[in-house]
Amino acid sequence: MHIYPSNLKARASLLLWALRDVAITVVLALAGILMLTQTGSPVFLAAAVTYAMLSIRFDDSSVLDYIRRAWRFIVTGQQLYRWRWPQ
Repeated sequence: MHIYPSNLKARASLLLWALRDVAITVVLALAGILMLTQTGSPVFLAAAVTYAMLSIRFDDSSVLDYIRRAWRFIVTGQQLYRWRWPQ
């Protein structure tokens, strides 16, 4: 079921995921199944399941968005502190 909002400002979604997240999950799952059948290693399959769980959207926000923002704030974002003596 493909749901697209009438105001055309929100992202297109498929059940609880954005369509981009569904595509990434499907590609990871296919790579995981291929890796599992060829080598017996379930690493990519576990990555697909983990990505699918982190990208579930509630109220236009997901845990993956929160992790990205936290990473940007803590690691890659510029932190500027100015210390001044009280006047």
